[in-house]
Amino acid sequence: MIPAEISRLEENQRQILDRLDWLKGVLQSHIDQTEDVADAPGSSMDRLGIVSQTFHLSSFEEAILLLSASVELDSSFIGLCAAAQNDPSRMYPTFSLALAALPGAHWSAIVPGSPLRRWRLIEIGPGTSLTRSPLRIDERILHYIAGLDQIDERLASNVSPIPSAQALSPSQFRISERVAEIWSNGGEISPVLLWGGERQDRISVANDACVIQGAPMYRIYSTAIPERTNEQEEFHRLWTREYALSGRTLLVDIVDDQRAEAAMRFADNASYPLFVSSQRRIPAGNCIALQVRRPTYSEQEALWKDLLEGDEETAEGLASRFDLGSGVIHSASAFAKAGERALFEACRAQGRPDLEALSQRIDPSATWDDLVLPPQQKEMLRLVAIHMRQRSLVYNRWGFASKGSRGLGISALFSGASGTGKTMAAEVLAGELDLDLFRIDLSAVVSKYIGETEKNLNRIFDAAEGGGAILLFDEADALFGKRSEVKDSHDRYANIEVSFLLQRMEAYRGLAILTTNMLSALDPAFQRRIRFIVQFPFPDASMRERIWRGIYPEKTPLGEIDYATLARLNLAGGHIRNIALNAAFLAAEEGVPVGMDQIMRSARMEYAKLERPLTEVGR
Repeated sequence: MIPAEISRLEENQRQILDRLDWLKGVLQSHIDQTEDVADAPGSSMDRLGIVSQTFHLSSFEEAILLLSASVELDSSFIGLCAAAQNDPSRMYPTFSLALAALPGAHWSAIVPGSPLRRWRLIEIGPGTSLTRSPLRIDERILHYIAGLDQIDERLASNVSPIPSAQALSPSQFRISERVAEIWSNGGEISPVLLWGGERQDRISVANDACVIQGAPMYRIYSTAIPERTNEQEEFHRLWTREYALSGRTLLVDIVDDQRAEAAMRFADNASYPLFVSSQRRIPAGNCIALQVRRPTYSEQEALWKDLLEGDEETAEGLASRFDLGSGVIHSASAFAKAGERALFEACRAQGRPDLEALSQRIDPSATWDDLVLPPQQKEMLRLVAIHMRQRSLVYNRWGFASKGSRGLGISALFSGASGTGKTMAAEVLAGELDLDLFRIDLSAVVSKYIGETEKNLNRIFDAAEGGGAILLFDEADALFGKRSEVKDSHDRYANIEVSFLLQRMEAYRGLAILTTNMLSALDPAFQRRIRFIVQFPFPDASMRERIWRGIYPEKTPLGEIDYATLARLNLAGGHIRNIALNAAFLAAEEGVPVGMDQIMRSARMEYAKLERPLTEVGR
């Protein structure tokens, strides 16, 4: 505790003792039935005076509060109360004693709407009547008057303090300044909804606004908000009191979308400064909604450079690869001492999207050598990789991003029959670029309910932005087929869904890949907005032979294999892999190397799955 605080505490104690000495004289005069009562101590600014001014207490109400505190602060008041009430068993303050002994008495001080009772400054114990029941000062108010500033225990179980946050980017800090300006203008205080970006950044924006105001901030999770109306009303009453005494500001952190609407209703009923933090924008009611975006590319690069002590090359590489919030960058930078690779993996882990319900993360293992395609298609895929690697230089250093965000997203459409290598090509790109690959489960994305498909797509793109992951929308025909003529409201909404997807793809910082078995089923207007279209042809005999020759790992024991004969099996690469893998299991069970016998037996089973006769090789 610094000397100034010690001095203020000592001064408060001195003034409280003066007040207690005055109260002793008042009670003794009542006992002695004299009218020799000294004037109350002047308008001091001790903690009792602050409470009185804050809650607009009359001098009589202030004296009641002092009387209620007296038995806690000085044990001699126990006997004085009993003597003043001429009853040895009533060793406690009562309204009856206050009305009889304290100057300026008025009945309105004890009604339920009075400041003493409305703000829970005092508690009324059990008794035979209102005026003869024990009065007790609220514990939070007692500690405050004594000089201690601890949060009310009834609130502490649901809230937690938020420590000072990491530094914000300039664009984010401007939001903090705006909030502080809004709240400092006086008048009715509206809650502020902070949405979008990273949770850490939203909290830091709120915290910095509180720092500007000189107020500490506390958080309550949406799951901890009282559900009953009367409990919410009591919480609001106590927190209004808390804010009035200490300036503590509350942030409602929405961690469960199912509780989002309830959280907004809770915020609408608050009469004190309050933040709501949400990933998505929610109907805001009386709230002021402000979007918290991730720092711009240049801000991220500058922050990385500062945290990495001027390492411009690494800072530029991380800023171009990842799109992270200020708080996440600060957290990840702690791994810099472990080396550049450890720092990169920390960024990838921090930015990795939580898409378990809507996608599957694929660990890429395929390489360029595994990908059997004509030269033109391979060259197109390599061009996709080039665009991804050089997008920072072209977009940011060379200024293309300044022309607008539309069209900066790198999108690709892979078309071809099932098993021709579309998913493998996505794996190859993910491995080449060292990025996460997520295959989107379209059945979980598309919804029959209006607006739900867009919400799911928003979740996917928003979550994936941070790590710049590759998004693979497999078998996209179901969602991205020809846009129909508008015949009814469902047709009209299907068109809206497609347009929405195109907008998100065009603004997505990473790579979005769509796969289809039928390019002709896609609307030409849709195709024009895709940067790369790669057609995966059905493999001819020479390509199939190359696939067979590279299908087995080096460690697999192989017998005599006639690759030219196998190339006559008119199958795509995915089916060839199925046959090769099944043959390996048969050979392992028989304890022999993989040979033509096991491969052909597996081929018959694969053809049976396809309901086709095995006639290509005459066996």
